[in-house]
Amino acid sequence: MPLSTVTRAWWKEAVVYQIYPASFHSTGSGSEPGWGDIRGITSKLDYLKHLGVDIVWTSPIYASPQVDMGYDISDYNSIDSRFSTLADVDELIRQLKARDMRLMMDLVVNHTSDQHAWFVDSCSFKTVPKRDWYI
Repeated sequence: MPLSTVTRAWWKEAVVYQIYPASFHSTGSGSEPGWGDIRGITSKLDYLKHLGVDIVWTSPIYASPQVDMGYDISDYNSIDSRFSTLADVDELIRQLKARDMRLMMDLVVNHTSDQHAWFVDSCSFKTVPKRDWYI
């Protein structure tokens, strides 16, 4: 089959740029002075597009006590206030789409914080269903 008729999978050809949001760029919109924030990423999208980036991959931005650089997630349904809000993430996604770019969010589902509800529940009694979720 001639190369011109082959449809390539976007994820095999894409340029991915990983960002550790806490140190990337701060606009001051997050709650933690000196921490990078979601708006900081959004503000640099034109530059990233110019570099040829197709996918922005963020290290965890979920709610976390930050004992393990954000990988110790305490709430998978919330954005850590140090980075800003879910509305700012929605705006980041809109701006990425406008530039024909994508967002990939780092997520390790079997690595929760000791403050996560599942962990707290697993430690509450020996008979709770989540007791064997953690060793």
